[in-house]
Amino acid sequence: MKVKNITFIGMGLINSSLARAIKRNNFADKLVATSKSSKTRDRVKELCLVDHVVETYEESVKDADLIVIGIPVAAYRDVFIKIKPYIKKNAIITDVGSVKKSIIEDIKNLIPKDVNFIPGHPIAGTENSGPDAGFADLFEGGWCILTPDKQTSKKELEIVKNMWKSVGMNVDIMSAEYHDMVLAITSHIPHIIAYSIVGTVANLEERLKQEVTKYAASGFKDFTRIAASDPIMWRDILLQNKSSILDMLELFKKDLSSLEQAIKREDSLFLEKLFTKTRAIRKEITSKI
Repeated sequence: MKVKNITFIGMGLINSSLARAIKRNNFADKLVATSKSSKTRDRVKELCLVDHVVETYEESVKDADLIVIGIPVAAYRDVFIKIKPYIKKNAIITDVGSVKKSIIEDIKNLIPKDVNFIPGHPIAGTENSGPDAGFADLFEGGWCILTPDKQTSKKELEIVKNMWKSVGMNVDIMSAEYHDMVLAITSHIPHIIAYSIVGTVANLEERLKQEVTKYAASGFKDFTRIAASDPIMWRDILLQNKSSILDMLELFKKDLSSLEQAIKREDSLFLEKLFTKTRAIRKEITSKI
């Protein structure tokens, strides 16, 4: 099912990749984009990612049949206040944010009654950001989670599902609350750990810090890659998903404390059992990628 007009609000890694993929597969007749930054808007024009680049949020949504929000989650409310009077009847709004429950609560009163909001989260990305970082194959084989409510029209839901399927994603449906809990442990806490470990290195005595960065093995390099992610985006994600993250952090701290005690008492059996278990989980995860 082809869409006539799609508007992208925000043109970072995800939306610029989505625009590339949609343009390649001809899922829409016309693509429009806007960004708060004039520098970003100019770059989107130079890259020819969409058919039209406009200056304001209000102008961008006037003729849109489908609007894809791709901005920091803390900015949603201000943007929805601006675009609400200009969204046409029966338009569909979706997003690519990593947090769902708090976003829905924050903007639910700003969505016109004749407009469908279908929250979404494509689980894809790199540590890079901006329109130059995007690429059309980013979503191939990944999962997109949609969190519609009970009032969501099946027809509109199918349109959003088809958009993500058209760019190579598998689509799953779940509640906003469950999404936030799952993402807290699979994405948000790994980022917290990465930021924390790299932050510890930053606070080391200078000579030791130089040796650590010089001899960093692949495991540490993986952490530094995650810790290079967009700081504004991740600041907002952690604050918006505060409740689920704190719940999962409590579980993580208990497990970390058990590991610490096992090392202190030189409990080799505990360590071997734990590492065998986690190795099996890692194999299961990689077999599904």
